[in-house]
Amino acid sequence: MSSARRMLTGPARLTGRSLLACLLLLTPLYGTVAAAAGNGERQASRSAGTGARITHVDELDDRTVDLTVRSRAMRASVPVRVILPKSWKSERDRTFPAVYMLHGGADDYTSWTRETDVEELAANSEVLVVMPDGGEHGYYSDWYDGRPRWETFHTVELVRLMERSFRANSSRAVIGLSMGGFGALNYTARHPGMFRYVASMSSYVDLDDPTVRFLLRLGSVMDGVDINRVWGDPKRHGDIWQAHNPAAMPGAFLGTKVHLSAGDGTPGPLDEGNTSSALWVGSVSEAALPASLTKFAESLRSAGVDVSTNLYEPGTHSWPYWQRELHSIWPTVTGVLS
Repeated sequence: MSSARRMLTGPARLTGRSLLACLLLLTPLYGTVAAAAGNGERQASRSAGTGARITHVDELDDRTVDLTVRSRAMRASVPVRVILPKSWKSERDRTFPAVYMLHGGADDYTSWTRETDVEELAANSEVLVVMPDGGEHGYYSDWYDGRPRWETFHTVELVRLMERSFRANSSRAVIGLSMGGFGALNYTARHPGMFRYVASMSSYVDLDDPTVRFLLRLGSVMDGVDINRVWGDPKRHGDIWQAHNPAAMPGAFLGTKVHLSAGDGTPGPLDEGNTSSALWVGSVSEAALPASLTKFAESLRSAGVDVSTNLYEPGTHSWPYWQRELHSIWPTVTGVLS
């Protein structure tokens, strides 16, 4: 399944980023951001006690930076892309809300800026946009067999580093698509009160759904990842699966505004130019989602959660629809955070 998703995210494109980063190392801005990150990193290590630290900063442009974060939880270095708020450099005593954006399977932390115009969308926003890597098949979880520990990295280490190094405050949103949409819901449910807003695009929401179980098993075989390493054996460790199942925890979303979206799997004008194989995969991947999202939304409303849905026709599992959805929700995201 993840191998199929790779066809929908498009090839990585070389845009001279490495050369640009080297050139920007010579500008005064690099010193400003690197110093701020370094000071915050040392403070985070002392005060937050996570042990995670920023080891490298690359300036991609005036407001976009790539960080290398050495994670104690992951026992590895993890890349994170950050778009700075409009006033981040001019208002040095100010803190800012943060929007965490999670990528899909078989992709990485560059996907949102590679496939959408999020940088332009955020040009006049006073929010930090934080796009961490989540592994090609990381499932946004601390794995049952001990490593990787994506959840701890994202919800503990990275959040505290953003607060200490980049002046993020406690007003947070999380947006994800496909596997990242599951991650956004999983993190919100497992950490009540952490996020004011969560948006999940084209994601499975119920780990008990037989279709989801089948696709997860099929995808793990295709990708060479034993799904039992993630949450244990579903029969013997059913409690762990339920503890990572958004549909089993509707009450945990109280106090968070939830948005769910997906297409019906029918190709439309936004799919023009896709190959027949990409269209087929995008259609099959999306078609099963609306029914489960509708059921999940109903359970959230019954629990008193503020939830909105956008189940659109036509729509496949592909970037043009997620770009459109991002534009649609952005005013609400920034409004909730402010």
